[in-house]
Amino acid sequence: MPIGNLMLDLTSTTLTAEEVDLLAHPAIGGVIFFTRNYESIQQLTALVKRVRMAAQRPLLLAVDHEGGRVQRFRQSFTVLPALARLGEHYATDPLAARQAAYRLGWLMAAELRAVDIDISFAPVLDLNYGPSQVIGDRSFHREPEIVSELAGAYIGGMHAAGMAATGKHFPGHGFVEADSHLAIPVDLRTQEQIMQADVLPFARLIPQGLNAVMPAHVIYEQVDSQPAGFSRIWLQTILRGQLGFNGVIFSDDLSMEAAGVVGGYAERAEAALAAGCDMILACNQRAGIIEILDQVKLQTSPASAERLTRMLGQPFMNRSALLEQAYWQQAVDEISHLA
Repeated sequence: MPIGNLMLDLTSTTLTAEEVDLLAHPAIGGVIFFTRNYESIQQLTALVKRVRMAAQRPLLLAVDHEGGRVQRFRQSFTVLPALARLGEHYATDPLAARQAAYRLGWLMAAELRAVDIDISFAPVLDLNYGPSQVIGDRSFHREPEIVSELAGAYIGGMHAAGMAATGKHFPGHGFVEADSHLAIPVDLRTQEQIMQADVLPFARLIPQGLNAVMPAHVIYEQVDSQPAGFSRIWLQTILRGQLGFNGVIFSDDLSMEAAGVVGGYAERAEAALAAGCDMILACNQRAGIIEILDQVKLQTSPASAERLTRMLGQPFMNRSALLEQAYWQQAVDEISHLA
């Protein structure tokens, strides 16, 4: 059975009866975890096992675990620095910064793979222009060349730990000030300006093995009237066509305020899938999930099924074995200095 193309969230640290039923639905292809789902390593490990048992088929288990202010699991996990710390390090020692980026990517991915979570939606490839309320120090740097360099090393570390990488937020969320969780950001720049700056990290990392992309809920008015995640121009003509990307396209959360420009949850889901998303996310709004399942014909295409399967985590050691690794301790020591 192919991986379904709808990712949902959970309400607590254990599964409810409703969630057990939802996970059995063939359209459900993934679960994204939040801080509310975490109490301890032991509890999370048990929850992950229960989720997989309830589904009885391959599921993509995901989390936003970038570091800095976006790290869902903290107690018993290494506290990870914001990516901007690597950019600051680069200013004084580029080689050391690249090595630290590799170790940070490995450490983040290794600690998640050790509890059987497939992916963290990382790294952020947005440029830090300064005004953005939602990007800021989640970005490696302002310069696309430095972002590409550090992100490439970070992704190499993720791959070494058996985790596929997701670059976000295509084609770039860093220029606009508004937070797409709370508003509808509009970027007034020309396509040429965006392609020559914000898109460069995506363009450079796609040939290096960038596995997935998450588009921004931002309207780039001079390119399309729809936010990028609902735009065939951005996802099909530019990302797939011009940039030659053949990985997974995840929608950003359809519950975000900026997604509401498209309509209700069913309309958002249909628009994102029609634009070219392989998997759609609907979080923090259970009624939205139910509406999508009831009203939208969800069917994973063979091409999407193949791409999504490649996102599943590679075999990795359990947590006890990880904590015995000298490399893990070295990575913790190095990264703790950055944090």
